Amino acid sequence: MNKASRKDVILLPNTPSIIGWASIAGKKEGDGPMGFCFDVIEPDSHFGKDTWEQAESELQRRTVELMLSNAEYTAGEVDAIFGGDLINQCTSATFGMRHLGIPFLGIYGACSTMAEGLLLAALMVDGNHMQHCAAVTSSHFSGAERQFRFPLSYGGQRTPNAQWTSTASGAVLLGECTKPPYIRGVCVGCINDQSITDTNNMGAAMAPAAIDTVLRYLMATHTRPSDYDVILTGDLGLVGSELLHQLAEQNGYDISKVHRDCGVMMFDDTTQDTHAGGSGCGCSASILCGYFLPKIASGEIKNLLFAATGALLSPMLCQQGETIPCISHLVHISAEKGADT
Repeated sequence: MNKASRKDVILLPNTPSIIGWASIAGKKEGDGPMGFCFDVIEPDSHFGKDTWEQAESELQRRTVELMLSNAEYTAGEVDAIFGGDLINQCTSATFGMRHLGIPFLGIYGACSTMAEGLLLAALMVDGNHMQHCAAVTSSHFSGAERQFRFPLSYGGQRTPNAQWTSTASGAVLLGECTKPPYIRGVCVGCINDQSITDTNNMGAAMAPAAIDTVLRYLMATHTRPSDYDVILTGDLGLVGSELLHQLAEQNGYDISKVHRDCGVMMFDDTTQDTHAGGSGCGCSASILCGYFLPKIASGEIKNLLFAATGALLSPMLCQQGETIPCISHLVHISAEKGADT
């Protein structure tokens, strides 16, 4: 585990509120066990467009507009939006946001992008630098296959430990402290490289980064896993989740009772043939927005640690024999402001 610096864990004294959110998912995701919680299930994987990349841009644009509608805000009232995706140069976010007129900050954290965007937006609002700040991310199965593996027409077989990139998107809007969900703290991830080179084994590559970030937050805040209703990762899948529990036990922590993983939750592994589970920026983003934020807003869940994980791999460098560096950013989301706010 990396030594925590004095400023890698930041507790937010003004506890900004998540004042709006939205999630949109594709048909396969809608057919899964989480299908009931998404705002919209889109049966057309092309989203009315000609290419997979255009489809994901449309998916992300629709999600932001739905989030604004849910929050009863206009694009002109948003000071900035942090957006990213898996495709080269974050084109899904760039092209999706280009007509909305919202000041845009493109970010890349692979599947950790939602946690990274939420973290940055929270810091901007908590520090009174911006009044309303948003975060959005997405992923698309077909676009990601072309980006990181092979085009679908190639017909390549997937290994048992491979995960299925979710066609989904989530977006959130943050504002001043008014009502739950509140953001009480964040932890900036460290790059963690365990010399794994198998691009089909993302869960094993990312689990060490996830436990590093989670334990740094627990140690800095003098809390235990039992102090949280949920420690939510995304997206370790079945393989990475098992490894995460083992790594926690090796460090003297038992997280098994409170741990949930968005990659495990997204699909039914017995009926949907997704092997080790779901992945992609949109997997954790859509489940956070569709399932967990409403439960925190209602008080059903009091405290949640959202630790999304990302494999920062480059297909070209992997072909050159490079390893897979990974990262996990964490956001503490709560139904309570906290004793010191």
